[in-house]
Amino acid sequence: MTVSDNGRIDRYRTRTVVGTPPIERDDPTVWGEIGSHALADFDDNGYAVVDSLLDPYEIGEVAAEIQRLTGDPDLVLDERVIIERESHRVRSLFEVHRLSAMIADLVREERIAGLAREILGSEVYLHQTRVNYMPGFTGTGFYWHSDFETWHAEDGMPTPRAVSLSIALSDNHPFNGSLMIMPGSHRTFVPCQGETPADHHRVSLRGQEIGVPSQAAITDLAGKHGITQFTGRAGSALLFDSNLMHGSAGNITPFPRSNLFLVFNSVENTLLDPYAAPHPRPEYLASRDFTPLV
Repeated sequence: MTVSDNGRIDRYRTRTVVGTPPIERDDPTVWGEIGSHALADFDDNGYAVVDSLLDPYEIGEVAAEIQRLTGDPDLVLDERVIIERESHRVRSLFEVHRLSAMIADLVREERIAGLAREILGSEVYLHQTRVNYMPGFTGTGFYWHSDFETWHAEDGMPTPRAVSLSIALSDNHPFNGSLMIMPGSHRTFVPCQGETPADHHRVSLRGQEIGVPSQAAITDLAGKHGITQFTGRAGSALLFDSNLMHGSAGNITPFPRSNLFLVFNSVENTLLDPYAAPHPRPEYLASRDFTPLV
């Protein structure tokens, strides 16, 4: 724990010039009361798999809507569309709940937003939404990271009182770049070395270089917790803690993978000034509209 120049206490100091050791988390994982059987092991593991969250008809509708958005010529040069460095194909599309009324309605449903309320013990708002693509043959991975490390350092999120819901829009196989996670790693915050450059988000969205844990830290966590994968048919979902260590390998198979990511933050954990960055990231990456979802 450190005290900044403005007197603000920072219990999760990161992006330092000299590396600092991991911090054992003293914030809860579950802030509310678990009533769903599907979420029974969330506190221990830091994640839960929800089978068939969306049915095949709904998946078809969402996939068609996403295809419409990525094919919209008005969005070609939009900063919310992230393009792969090598293949020049769409890697991510951000703020989809603002681009699509259909998705905006979907994320407010109790079966979706209610999962976050159950874990976080409060009303919630959308910190970020995106679609991640892993095209066949050329899809590149996402290096090991904790989302909270970035959201704390660059967005000013005080505590890891946030969750992500990843909904499979296509079948997630073990071999097509599905998400790898370390069960139980959410209880350890891993600080990252290196100061955050200005406009770092323009680079990091295509390939993370700052805000990544050391190989020694990853090796230690993997030795303690092991590694598993989120796999399942389209419509299944993974709900996971903001501090869970996760990443994905590239996809050299012919089978593309795409997932809708919804990040819910507690209305009692709203963003402050960044803890380790010159200025906040853009609104499409870190919303400062803290209006509760209803």
